[in-house]
Amino acid sequence: MNEAQIKLKRTEALLAELIPEALSQLNDNRLHELSVIEVKCSRGRSDAKVYIDPSNFSEEEKRTYLKQLRKARPLVEDFCLKDQGWYRCPKLAFEFDEQLKKSQNIEDLFKKIAKEQKGEAS
Repeated sequence: MNEAQIKLKRTEALLAELIPEALSQLNDNRLHELSVIEVKCSRGRSDAKVYIDPSNFSEEEKRTYLKQLRKARPLVEDFCLKDQGWYRCPKLAFEFDEQLKKSQNIEDLFKKIAKEQKGEAS
């Protein structure tokens, strides 16, 4: 891992800590319950995707949360700038992380296949 990759990982880790803290200080209590799973920065650290735990929210609730997060984005970025003393903060983009749900579905399929194969072998 070279120096640029280390700086990138350090920035991602810092943002993963700062973003939930910034969300907890906002007036909208709904945003307090969101948990950040991961932050992925672009190579130049100008943009960052923030992955949020979907934790059984309906599609309508997800749309509402994303709308609120888009409105709160400048405040969160400003919080990160002031806390770290950065000259520039990555532009944040919020998304719900659907990978966990997909991996659970795949695991369920494997279990179902294994049951069917046991039934055929008997």
